[in-house]
Amino acid sequence: MAKHMMTNHFDEAKALDDTYVMHTYGRLPVEFVSGSGAELTDSTGKVYLDFLAGIGCASLGHADPVVAAAIKSQLDRVWQVGNYYYVEHRGELAQAISELLSTITDEEGHAMGSTGTLWKTFFANSGAEANEGALKVARRWGEKKLGGASGIITARQSFHGRTLATLAATGQDVFHKSFGPFPDGFTSVALNDLDALAAAVEAGGACAIMLECVQGEGGVWPAELSYLQDVRDLCDEHGLALIVDEVQTGFFRCGAPFAFQMAGIEPDIVSMAKGIASGFPTGAVAARAELADLMVPGDHGSTFGGNALAAAAGLATVTELVQRNMGEHVIATGQHLAERLAELPHVTEVRGRGLMRGIQLDVPIATPLVDEGLKAGLVLNHIGDSILRFLPPLVVTEQQIDTMAEHLAMLIEQLA
Repeated sequence: MAKHMMTNHFDEAKALDDTYVMHTYGRLPVEFVSGSGAELTDSTGKVYLDFLAGIGCASLGHADPVVAAAIKSQLDRVWQVGNYYYVEHRGELAQAISELLSTITDEEGHAMGSTGTLWKTFFANSGAEANEGALKVARRWGEKKLGGASGIITARQSFHGRTLATLAATGQDVFHKSFGPFPDGFTSVALNDLDALAAAVEAGGACAIMLECVQGEGGVWPAELSYLQDVRDLCDEHGLALIVDEVQTGFFRCGAPFAFQMAGIEPDIVSMAKGIASGFPTGAVAARAELADLMVPGDHGSTFGGNALAAAAGLATVTELVQRNMGEHVIATGQHLAERLAELPHVTEVRGRGLMRGIQLDVPIATPLVDEGLKAGLVLNHIGDSILRFLPPLVVTEQQIDTMAEHLAMLIEQLA
């Protein structure tokens, strides 16, 4: 009886969504109503292994009790007062982010020390907003330090958001259809092609280079560590700001607190979101003090950004990630995930770092794999017809990875 009632609830939810919500997503036929760790439960009571984590957001897993307690406590105090005032926990969260951004790691992501750099953070609500803020800080740098230069050089296959400016920064034509004209001043070159990047810089007019250390939406394509080092040198040579988009790679997703640290570099501006508050809507852009201090009251703002609930959720998440030594767990389980994915049939390449992985299939079955995976109790994600992307909660276990790999191997054999 209960299952029948829950099924009816899904039918009602689907009908309402189909009627009243814009059809900007091709939704899969499931309504998740609860979760714990790396598991989700739908409205019929079926349990799934989650290898998408709300598109990389549920860093501590679903309904983490520490984060839930922090949000519940704040709910009884105050939610929203606006950024004209000081907000409880916001300064502490900004300090924690500064300390994470200053971490020194080796190439695998193991923490080794601190640069001691002071970072200042602006809080927003999403990754796109964080990148908008990053672009404004970079253009202020160009105005004050580079004679008004305002160009932004990005990478092809990149993804930086769906606002008009972040779409202009996104190096994928598929996202540009129908929505132009876009803001001027953006150009993209191939990732890992230093000569092409240097030529774009030599053409003049740029104030910043903007990169992802692993291109998530583009197909899980990693930037070579040596390339990131060369980009840092190129920016230093020409006085450009280096923006690193860590929206998907940040907060231990790749093992290190932030993926740029694995290259042994320090950018000037870092955008972040997704895992910062374990799924509570939060975004942020941080800049080294030299750049951050160029922004003054009135230059940027957000009604909801960094409000009391977001600050509570973010501080609880970051504190837990550090105290639970999540980076070491991600390095170990990420390697295990890569090894199990490499053993799957019809997989020609495994890309990515930590618990951000993509597999290249030699047969175009990624879309039906996601559909059939859902029926088998797996939450999967595809990019195009031959790439699967894996972004499980950081708390995923090796046993859960093994279970997923066993089921996925059978599904590939059935569909190939």
